[in-house]
Amino acid sequence: MHLFRVTAITDEVFQAFQRLIPQLTSNVPPPTRADLEALVAFEGSILLAASLVDGSPIIGVATLSLVRAPTGVHGRLEDVIVDESVRGQGVGAALTEDVIRLAREMGANYLALTSNPRREAANRLYQRLGFKRWETNVYRFDL
Repeated sequence: MHLFRVTAITDEVFQAFQRLIPQLTSNVPPPTRADLEALVAFEGSILLAASLVDGSPIIGVATLSLVRAPTGVHGRLEDVIVDESVRGQGVGAALTEDVIRLAREMGANYLALTSNPRREAANRLYQRLGFKRWETNVYRFDL
């Protein structure tokens, strides 16, 4: 498996998101090219992608978001998406482990994530990789 940091939005990257986002959610449309360009340009975000071998189509993505706060550097794992055709083959685990590695290298003191309870396989994966369920209230304010 080939994991790489996305630093420029190519047609391949754009098309991968058009295919992958609908496999994650129907609540949000796939990002525009401008959205993706803003993501890779944003200082606090690292976009990773996976392909079976270097040069083959993108089969998975994940985002590490970092925040510097008075209590330290905090990381969030966002939007881990693996193409339905290759789920169960270790792509999600490889992406998540690489995000963990990067968060450590960037000085984060923890890595948090949220996952829909209906995504049972994803939740099992995160627990298998050492994530612990955190008892807290999550609030959201839509802008």
